[in-house]
Amino acid sequence: MGFRKAVVLLFGAWLSTACVIAQEPAVDPAGTQVATEQSPASAENADALRKAAQNPIASLISVPVQNNSNFGVGSDDRIQDVLNIQPVIPVPLSKKLNMIARIITPIVYQPTTNQPTDQGAYGFGDLNPTFFFAPSKASKLIWGVGPAFVLPTATNSYLGQGKWSIGPSVVALAQPGKWTLGALVNNVFSVGGQSSRADVNQMLFQYFINYNLKHGYYITWQPTLTANWETDEGRWTVPYGGGIGRIMKLGFQPANLTAQFYGNGVHPANTSSWSMRLQIAFLFPKLTKEQQKMMMEQKLKQLNAEQPKK
Repeated sequence: MGFRKAVVLLFGAWLSTACVIAQEPAVDPAGTQVATEQSPASAENADALRKAAQNPIASLISVPVQNNSNFGVGSDDRIQDVLNIQPVIPVPLSKKLNMIARIITPIVYQPTTNQPTDQGAYGFGDLNPTFFFAPSKASKLIWGVGPAFVLPTATNSYLGQGKWSIGPSVVALAQPGKWTLGALVNNVFSVGGQSSRADVNQMLFQYFINYNLKHGYYITWQPTLTANWETDEGRWTVPYGGGIGRIMKLGFQPANLTAQFYGNGVHPANTSSWSMRLQIAFLFPKLTKEQQKMMMEQKLKQLNAEQPKK
């Protein structure tokens, strides 16, 4: 099966799954109550979970699995695919300070444009961990700062930069009403690695805008702008676009699904002109003992209801 067909099948499977699980109700952090207009307390909890899922430095363990299909690569319109596994783990350091570890592990298919069609490299890319330090107490302006790293873990020279890089990273956001408005920026510089590879000095800037709708749905804009300061020609990649998402439950597991499409208004020669981003994030909210008890009771009820009657 060709890679293009595989991407189309993946997208079709994602849409089919989304249509099926769209019938599932949105859930509160405990995963035990349905968020409806008839249960305002549950709806309030579901909204809190949705806002936490949209906050990159919330005190919420999550495991996003994000697939990026980048179309139109090279003169023969190849497809690059990047699957990011990026767990987010908050660690309380004190009563006033949290550390949020965000570790991106990319699995990459990179078409080699100087070879015949259907040639390419596949494997792990460079590991990208970031550690944010943020106040534990919530305020109107939520912020975090810390170091970002790029580690030369790529299994093929086509899939990574071959350099050890480090730099500052900053995130800030606000969540007034139904909105989440924020931005994340980092700039990493190479400090070691293969001398034969090009030096690294690159910036990443992502602004994110979410507007929350009813029943767990939301509209999202999350374009990621990049700049390579080591070159004057083809320095910028500037995308535009957005998508839709929903907080729902898969069985008893809260999850966040999104589908987004972006066009690149500015991009280096022979790189992608547009992309599709599909993501599922598994959410693990912190539960009180009472919520844990309620969840266990709810699970037992569902298991008893699913058992066939004799």
